[in-house]
This record gives sequence, structure tokens and C-alpha cells, in this order.
Amino acid sequence: MTHNESSVLQVPNLQSHFGDMAQQKESASFGMWLFLVTEIMFFGGVFCAYLVARLQHFTGFAAGSNHLDVVVGAINTAVLLTSSFTMVMAVHSAQVGRRRSIIFFLILTLLFGSAFLGIKGYEWHDHWEKHEVPGPAFHFDEPNIAASNAQLFFSFYFAMTGLHALHMVIGAGLLIWMIIKAYGGGITADYHSPVENVGLYWHFVDIVWIFLFPLLYLISRKH
Repeated sequence: MTHNESSVLQVPNLQSHFGDMAQQKESASFGMWLFLVTEIMFFGGVFCAYLVARLQHFTGFAAGSNHLDVVVGAINTAVLLTSSFTMVMAVHSAQVGRRRSIIFFLILTLLFGSAFLGIKGYEWHDHWEKHEVPGPAFHFDEPNIAASNAQLFFSFYFAMTGLHALHMVIGAGLLIWMIIKAYGGGITADYHSPVENVGLYWHFVDIVWIFLFPLLYLISRKH
């Protein structure tokens, strides 16, 4: 074994195919940003399709939007923004090597994320009870509004919020992984890039919701 190989093996958490920790961190960050770019392209396509359909059937989309509970949506937005703050605190704690704080703020972030999903599940159930889920049982009784246009709105609503919720579930899994890793001492001031990258992913998911909320909930509100 050469002297250089011995030096690499003595550095905790350094993978063998990287020269040093700085290179490893830069590679991990670049990989995460590259992944987020593909996610932006994916959600961008969904948003474009939604905006085109909304432009073509604005009255039906506005009517459907008025059947969403804007107060519940606003509460969920506040919950998610709070989770972004706790995620920032978790990243900061990781950067300064405060293990207990890392675990504390990651758990808080997980709890806020779970609360968001719980509230969203409540909303979906409410629409199910009102027969506003697209399908054979769909019912939308408003004068001068084509039920097919309202059903198209709810199709986008469930697809977009469902995709967002799926990303939230994935984010929750990553948070659990980070909590376990931090509990075992695997996150230190010298090695905190996993928490930073999970934080980037979490903030991205939050930003997607910041766009979803006005696009879905605030179309020509009547009340």
C-alpha cells in the first residue's frame, strides 16, 4: 500500500474514488443539482400542460378551484414553509457539528412534513366524499359550468398534488435516513454534505408547492 492510499483510507467517510473530501462534496452537490434540474424540467412540463388547459377552460377551472378549501391550503403552505426553516436549522447544525441539534431539527422537519401529508390526505378524503374525484362517479353541480371542464381541473389537481405528495414521501424517507445516520455519529462538521443535499431536495419540493398553491387554490376566488 502506497503512502497516498494509506492517507485516503485514514479519512473517515471518504470514498476510495475521490481524491479528498472537498472533491467528494463538490461531486455530491453537482449530482444533486443535476437531479434537481431534471425535476424542474419534469414539473415544468406538468405546469405548462396545466396552464394551457386552464387557458382553454378557464371558467370550469375557476369553478373547480372554488371547491378547494383555501384556508386548509394556506395552513398547509405555512406548515411546509416552517419545515423549510427547520431544515435550514438542521443543515446549520450539521455544519457546526451539533449532533443533538441535527437530530432535533431533522425530526421537527419530518413531523411538519408528515403533518402536511396528513392535511393533504384530509383534503383528498373530503373531495372523495363530495364525489369530486375524476371518474364515473364524478359529480359537479353548478349552473353554466360544464362538468367535463371541472373534472379536467380536478384531474390536474389530483395529479399535481399527488406527484408533489410522492416527492414529500421520498423526502420523509431521506429525513429518516439522515436521522439514523446522525444518531450513529455519521454526520459531522467535516462531513455534512448528505444533510445539505437532502436539504436542497426538501427546499425544492417546498418551492414546487409555493407554485401549486396559487395555481390551484387562488383562481378567481369568490370567497
